[in-house]
Amino acid sequence: MHKEQKRLPFRRLYNALLSLALMAAATLIGLLFRAVGFPETNIVIVYLLAVLLCARLTTGFAYGLAVSVLATVAFNFFFTAPYHSLQVYDASYWVTFVIMTVVALLTSALTSRVKKSVQEAARREQETQALYALTSRLSETEGTAAIARVTIQSLREVFGLSAVIVWFEDAAGPEESLTRRLKEAGGEALIDGGRSLWPITGRESLLGVLQVPAEEGMLLEKSQKKLLRAMLECTALAVERFRATREQLRYREESEQERYRGNLLRAISQDLRTPLSGIMGTSEMIRDMSEKEDPRRELAQGIWEDADWLHSLVENILNLTRLEEGRLVLQKQPEAVEEIIGNALEHIAKRAPEREIGVDIPDELLLVPMDARLIVQVLVNLLDNAIKHTAAEREIRIAVQREGTDAVFRVSDRGEGIAPADLPHIFKMFYTSQHNRADAKRGIGLGLAICDAIVGAHGGTIQAENRAGGGAVFRFTLPMEAREHV
Repeated sequence: MHKEQKRLPFRRLYNALLSLALMAAATLIGLLFRAVGFPETNIVIVYLLAVLLCARLTTGFAYGLAVSVLATVAFNFFFTAPYHSLQVYDASYWVTFVIMTVVALLTSALTSRVKKSVQEAARREQETQALYALTSRLSETEGTAAIARVTIQSLREVFGLSAVIVWFEDAAGPEESLTRRLKEAGGEALIDGGRSLWPITGRESLLGVLQVPAEEGMLLEKSQKKLLRAMLECTALAVERFRATREQLRYREESEQERYRGNLLRAISQDLRTPLSGIMGTSEMIRDMSEKEDPRRELAQGIWEDADWLHSLVENILNLTRLEEGRLVLQKQPEAVEEIIGNALEHIAKRAPEREIGVDIPDELLLVPMDARLIVQVLVNLLDNAIKHTAAEREIRIAVQREGTDAVFRVSDRGEGIAPADLPHIFKMFYTSQHNRADAKRGIGLGLAICDAIVGAHGGTIQAENRAGGGAVFRFTLPMEAREHV
């Protein structure tokens, strides 16, 4: 189409010469008819035929209009007395001139209109075929690179454009200034340097930009720009279809992986519970039956501690899989927070009897709807995490207070703190710090994940941050009013 636009001056010259040639031919035929003796009506018909041919063979109504006027003038000049003059001696000829002019104009107008309608229908058919061809190609294409390649090929075939497509992936969108400028352009091309930028817009975001040399973009006609936008809409739909399919497949794979992982973890955990309980009971019995000086007492204590740690790990795994599968039903009822904290400290005392933990409890009675067993587990996990990362002589505290309609629990320490790179990930399943040996030694990244899941099931939130002066604090909230988690 660009080649055709470049040939436009030559086409105009061609139309002008063709119009003059038709008038010359009509005049010569008229002179021949007069010499033979044909009546003037035959000559008028010849001129009307010339007007009709001009309107049919040239582009635009202007050429037909010009030939209509020239036909009347030529008929007056060559075929009415006095000859070779524009004067008229017979008044009746004025009626002939008027009728001839009107008939010529009407003939030219109707012919041009019919021709324009035919051309418009042909143009729409071409546009429909171009859109159908592009849609058919895109339906068989996978991947944004392939979609861009097919689109560029179609644009080259239809418009002769030298185009490039730049995609904006989900993680790296366009610059805000570019988005604003494209929006201000209102769907039209944005001239940026030597480029014309055409937006490829999806339902909710800017997917990419079509880059065309500015000189080629400015040659596009209004109808061509409309077709170009329609083709880019087809491209946008293909990209969204591909991304939706990719996301669906990813979600399906993740769901399958989660299901397999849950089944595996649940099977392993259930198989471990019974032998671990036996190990804990036997080691506790040996420890209680041994004297303080007996080396077997210390050995039995170590066995019990390791078995207890494994047992807690198994319980975390089971509860986490049940929460994720929606099979863990919360047994919520109002519980006094001091009793919950006391139960958690009793569990910790068995694991680390030498550690002292400070407690801050308000004077008022705080009754919070909760599943006591699960919230105790949250506190035990947070305290165990604090003990693991804090030296024996350093402070560990647990506190609770009322803030509005929430009960806020805090477990703080003066340990080594949390690496900034770990903060966004510490509540993810199986995440362990790469900066801390303690995590790599005894943890598999489930303790904080189960805390997040349990608190979320209660309708609360949990977060962690580093303390000024060193250490970390874990803060979670529980609603004071019983309400279902959404």
